Amino acid sequence: MENILWIASFVVLGTIAYGMILMERGAKSDRPRLKKVLRTNLAVFIPTIVGAMVLMAPQAVQAATGTTQVNGLGLLAAALSTGLATIGTGYAVGVVGSSALGAVSEDDSILGKTLIFVGLAEGIAIYGLIISIMILGKL
Repeated sequence: MENILWIASFVVLGTIAYGMILMERGAKSDRPRLKKVLRTNLAVFIPTIVGAMVLMAPQAVQAATGTTQVNGLGLLAAALSTGLATIGTGYAVGVVGSSALGAVSEDDSILGKTLIFVGLAEGIAIYGLIISIMILGKL
């Protein structure tokens, strides 16, 4: 398990070092190559960390609580439901909020309607939190 974390750390540190080397050179022609390396980094690092969390979470929870009846994948599902819902909320509020600001600058009478749309976008986070509470209640 520790090997997975070491590999992921080396990938990240290698990408950072490569990016610093390219910045030091000041070559703008290497920009596509840097983007390709960053995409590769994300394609390797994120699944590696998620895999390590799935494999190591049950042992960490068992060590912290002292019980053997905790389902690590259930805890991971609860965390993912809240985390992904808040990421979606952030994106939705950013898009809807900027559009609402532009619309209100054109016509002040539609402020109430735009606030409703922003509120609907914020509701996504509440739904994710409710789902994670329901998952934790089943554990």
